[in-house]
Amino acid sequence: MTLQVLSVLKRHLTVFRRTLITNVTYSLIEPLLYLSAMGFGVGSYVEAMDGMSYMQFIAPGMVASSAMWASTFECTYGSFMRLHFEKTFHAMLAAPVSVGDVVAGEILFAAIKNIVFGSVVLAVVAALGQVHSLWALLIPLFLVLPGLVFAILALIYTGSIKHIDYLNYYITLFITPLFLFSGVFFPASSLPGWAQALLWANPLFHTVEVCRALALGQLAPGLWSHVSVLLVLTVLLARLPVRLISRQLIS
Repeated sequence: MTLQVLSVLKRHLTVFRRTLITNVTYSLIEPLLYLSAMGFGVGSYVEAMDGMSYMQFIAPGMVASSAMWASTFECTYGSFMRLHFEKTFHAMLAAPVSVGDVVAGEILFAAIKNIVFGSVVLAVVAALGQVHSLWALLIPLFLVLPGLVFAILALIYTGSIKHIDYLNYYITLFITPLFLFSGVFFPASSLPGWAQALLWANPLFHTVEVCRALALGQLAPGLWSHVSVLLVLTVLLARLPVRLISRQLIS
């Protein structure tokens, strides 16, 4: 990590600190609504899932999905505003900073925000008695990886569009299906075989599986396959946002 990347990251963290309370409060509301409606409401009509209560089943998924939404919104609406409206990227490039440095700073900041939001929801879930293993302390560390993946995916899309309204398509047609079909609300094993195979292309599915295993202390060698998929996606896609954002800046 270069000094230029750290400078970009420091700038974002400075702004984030000014709105920390507002951001954290917002990050709590939606997961709590889902936990209340699905866990206490629907959960009272659902039998045990994989040997656990429905609340216990979905709680780790809420941690994983909260982290996903944090990275996604930061590198879609947040990055789009900095690129097209606030011209923050242009201002940064006036300093000895490259497009790669700017993009790396965006991704790292989204990953940090992902950890913060995920950790807050994890603390709430733990307070509700839905964490049953000290292995859950590793969840914030693990969230770095999906945070990078979702930040990169979001920047790829953001770097491909010119109008802010197009971001709605990304959220509705891409992120929302990932959220609904990720194993957060029902076991992946309940899906047809072909759909279970497709789940392996869903980064949130891998995130949910690892978070649930850590929260419940159900560790198994197979978890490394989920970590490996996230790592491979990060490596394969990392350079693409730089190319796309570069085109936006010179067009």
